[in-house]
Amino acid sequence: MHFHKDASSALLRLIFVCLTALCFAAAAQTAAPTPPNYPAPQEKSAVLKDFRFHTGLVMPELRMNYLTIGAPTGEPVLVLHGTAGSAQSMLTPAFAGEMFGPGQPLDASRYFIVIPDSVGHGKSSKPSDGLRASFPKYNYEDMVDAQYRLVKEVLGLKRLRLVIGNSMGGMHTWIWGVKYPGEMDALVPMACQPSEMSSRNWILRRLITDSITNDPAWNGGNYTQQPRSAQFASVFFGFATNGGDLSLYRQAPTREKADALLNGRLKAPFTSDANDVLYQWASSGDYNPSGGLERIQAQVLAINAADDERNPPATGIMERELKRVKNGKLHLIPASDQTAGHGTTGSAKWYSRQVADLLRSIATR
Repeated sequence: MHFHKDASSALLRLIFVCLTALCFAAAAQTAAPTPPNYPAPQEKSAVLKDFRFHTGLVMPELRMNYLTIGAPTGEPVLVLHGTAGSAQSMLTPAFAGEMFGPGQPLDASRYFIVIPDSVGHGKSSKPSDGLRASFPKYNYEDMVDAQYRLVKEVLGLKRLRLVIGNSMGGMHTWIWGVKYPGEMDALVPMACQPSEMSSRNWILRRLITDSITNDPAWNGGNYTQQPRSAQFASVFFGFATNGGDLSLYRQAPTREKADALLNGRLKAPFTSDANDVLYQWASSGDYNPSGGLERIQAQVLAINAADDERNPPATGIMERELKRVKNGKLHLIPASDQTAGHGTTGSAKWYSRQVADLLRSIATR
């Protein structure tokens, strides 16, 4: 084949451009992930002696694992994770990357950020450590009491600038405000309501716990292989109460794509322990801070998503209960195909400005 000189030159230039693009693409694929824009978290563990649960049972030693970010001289901030999560789950680019960096609402050069693994989660004491179903039954107040002892006894913090939590962590935030009203300047409970566990939220939780305890493989908690019901029920719960209608339709607009999405989750590795899962969801059963809302002294910024499946705003619960909080307001994130229902508050881009405004508006005591 014979080429004209100009055509040949043009072809060589095109080949060079394509090869260069391929090299950049390969480099992008092999490049290390972008490091966080905040100081490296420090992981530590503490033992709480003679921890008393709401049932009256006392555990001689309760382990509390936790992360800290920033210097201990900074203004203390307590960050609380959701059910089945851990402190590590609050270090995502979508949350920590939007909150802890320079100039961001919880800039780690100014704040001392404490993120515990709640009781029953992460590396804190939990059934799978060995006690299995003999582990003391814990509830949300027990979990908050353990956080309080960590903050006071271990870290020696006199007062928190902020308590902020997501989902279960948000419910813990409400309990903090009711049970320890003088211990913080501000509360930001997210993806939750300050009312009794009820309706779809509780019904679907019951389906998780009942699926496990009714599975013959569970064997009263003394199983030799993980009961498969734990993963199936968890996937069921996830689709039923998380993701957002518009976002889910964007991901799975056909039956084929819906099947692929479901199959992917069912086949994904499931490393959780069934007893841990059982305890984690059962612990929310008696959650109800409603009776003490008038005791809250801190400024409250409640953050929910309009498409939150577990806490639908159409019930009017949040507006009703917030009237009883002296300094409370709601930031409701509008629904779109970019939000994720109950999972929306995992992305701080939807509310980072509101949190920054809240902290600027409150004098440090």
